[in-house]
Amino acid sequence: MKMENEKKTFVKRYSDEELQEFKSIILDKLKVAKENLSQLIEAFANDANDISDTSPTFKVLEEGSSVRSKEDNALMAARQEKFVKDLEAALLRIENKTYGVCRVTGELIPKERLRIVPHATMSVEAKLQQHKK
Repeated sequence: MKMENEKKTFVKRYSDEELQEFKSIILDKLKVAKENLSQLIEAFANDANDISDTSPTFKVLEEGSSVRSKEDNALMAARQEKFVKDLEAALLRIENKTYGVCRVTGELIPKERLRIVPHATMSVEAKLQQHKK
């Protein structure tokens, strides 16, 4: 047999138990994130600042404020939607057993970082290098 000449390459990854811990963290964050997204979408859809009965002088000011508020809600909803998608992508990486591996260095992202930013795909060092470029 050729086993002597063949080198086994071990892919660095977290254990199944560690992946389950991260999955639990992500599922908790995902639940809250989806609730927040739902509230933002609802706030955006409902125009609580009905200005139909205000005087014309204040109507212009109120409309400007209302537009700004809707823009802010839309931006927050877009960010929240991206966060939800990032968390869902992290769940897929857990299923594929590739979760927690830096996509730049191939090294494991420290657990402390993943507990705080469970959707991270890069180590802090790789992220800092990216910002320097």
